[in-house]
Amino acid sequence: MKEKWIFLSRSGDRWLSSRAKIFLVVFALSFNASFAGITSDFSGLSGNSSEVETSSSQAQPKKLTGTVYDEDGKPVPGATVMIKGTRNGTVTDIDGSFTIDVEPNSVLLVSFVGYENEEIIVDGKTAVHVALKVVSEEIEDVTVVAFAKQKKESVIASITTVKPSELKIPSSNLTTALAGRMSGLISYQRSGEPGKDNAEFFIRGVTTFGYKKDPLILIDNNEVTTQELSRIQPDDIASFSIMKDATATALYGSRGANGVILVTTKEGAEGKAQISIRYEEAISQPTSLVELADPITYMRLHNEAVRTRDPLGMTPYSQNKIANTIAGGNPFVYPTNDWYKILFKDQTINDRLNFNVSGGGKIARYYLAGSFSNDNGVLNVDEKNNFNSNIKLKRYMLRSNVNINVTKTTEVVVRLNGTFDDYTGPIDGGESIYKKVMKTNPVLFPPYYQADENNIYTQHILFGNYDKGLYINPYADM
Repeated sequence: MKEKWIFLSRSGDRWLSSRAKIFLVVFALSFNASFAGITSDFSGLSGNSSEVETSSSQAQPKKLTGTVYDEDGKPVPGATVMIKGTRNGTVTDIDGSFTIDVEPNSVLLVSFVGYENEEIIVDGKTAVHVALKVVSEEIEDVTVVAFAKQKKESVIASITTVKPSELKIPSSNLTTALAGRMSGLISYQRSGEPGKDNAEFFIRGVTTFGYKKDPLILIDNNEVTTQELSRIQPDDIASFSIMKDATATALYGSRGANGVILVTTKEGAEGKAQISIRYEEAISQPTSLVELADPITYMRLHNEAVRTRDPLGMTPYSQNKIANTIAGGNPFVYPTNDWYKILFKDQTINDRLNFNVSGGGKIARYYLAGSFSNDNGVLNVDEKNNFNSNIKLKRYMLRSNVNINVTKTTEVVVRLNGTFDDYTGPIDGGESIYKKVMKTNPVLFPPYYQADENNIYTQHILFGNYDKGLYINPYADM
């Protein structure tokens, strides 16, 4: 019997005979691997219909775990991990870890502010480790402008930003680190004595006359003096900017006429507690010394100076004194003092310690820091003295920065800091001792006398002097 094909148009479906229907069902199943979602409706002439639906099996997503690190091997919290070409993604936790459902052929796109984007091909992996590289250009392009931050290319004012790492020099005084770090800043230091070593500076010259010639200094938007700026530790600084021209300082009015220095201290970040410790030891010594004439030359030139002014004048030093001094006679009668070597050392050792911890959660974040510095002078203390008159400045500094999210739109910021100084040294200070060394006669009297029979039981030092004791003896004044 011949098969008969019957075609009826009904809503786009094809109607076939029952025997042809069986053949087509078998044919469709044999190509199931190549076609997905094929549905064939068949029915006999009686109008009964049957439906067969086949679909190909799709790849099931698998969980992928990973960790995101920076160049130093530290975890990067808050990094964005996206599946390329989709909107599916996640964010790393405080440990830099993440978990995401991916397909075997997916590509991950990892990004974070200030770092280059990284693409990771999954290729059936179940765990990945991603190392992000810093984009230095993006970090340097952010500039603090008065009460906000802007990208450097959008700033038309003259503003210089200094990296806090560049301010870490072997000195406990921050103002001494500014010279040579930026253009337009002139800085000079009058003394290196601990406690009196603040550097004076001005920006683009002095533009005002009167009591205020130095720039306006703001730490966390609070006006401070040069003394307070000198005490802040570079480890506690988040940003350091200097505003030079009128465009940059317009918001500060006449107070910013000589420039503005903006310093922002560090704040805590959400995450585990991060601890940082830095200890330093530094050798301090004079950068240059004044060359003085030796005692013999001193006496000869002093006699010559008297003769040039009065040829008949009496010379202060006889030839007998000069000859005995050259011969190395009794040092108490013919002294040859090098007052600088007697009173000053060539160098001294200073040490500094900084400790800080930061962290917090979604509601509160904290940054706590403590610093200690010990700066010593170069005065040479004689063993004969029963006390140490050398300059010693111990400085203790505490800082606490706390940020609290009271509501979604309100944040409370608390800034506390304190500095405690413990100073010991000569009554007149080290600068005065140095001036006395420069003025004191080197051949008139010794620093001290040995005890004779009349002073065997004398407890104090017999300081040297001349005539009626009206001359300056720097050894006695130290």
